[in-house]
Amino acid sequence: MNMLDSIAAARISGPHATANGSHVFEFRFPASDPTFAGHFPLRPLLPGVFQLEITRAAAEMVVNHPLEVREITKAKFLRPIIPDETLRVELKLSEKADMIQARANFSVTGQAAGETILQMTRKP
Repeated sequence: MNMLDSIAAARISGPHATANGSHVFEFRFPASDPTFAGHFPLRPLLPGVFQLEITRAAAEMVVNHPLEVREITKAKFLRPIIPDETLRVELKLSEKADMIQARANFSVTGQAAGETILQMTRKP
């Protein structure tokens, strides 16, 4: 199972559009997910790169088109995300010319877990 498979299997809801124009997703990565096998053996936690990839994958679901990351403007990890927690992702997209900016705020039980901002373009 690769990272994209893990993310697809972990999605439990979303996207749901909100009144402020953002899209909300929820993910739950089970302890049995191979992602946790080596990260870290005694205290498994979701690798930070997953938050970046969740941002890209969620944006692709909203725009319904493959996207390519051009720049990581922000990657802030505020707390560990452990197996079986429900990860809430609020995604806000904006588009200027051919660039799509995806801003994602991650939280677990109302507690901020991270923030990412990616600059992306549509793949041909």
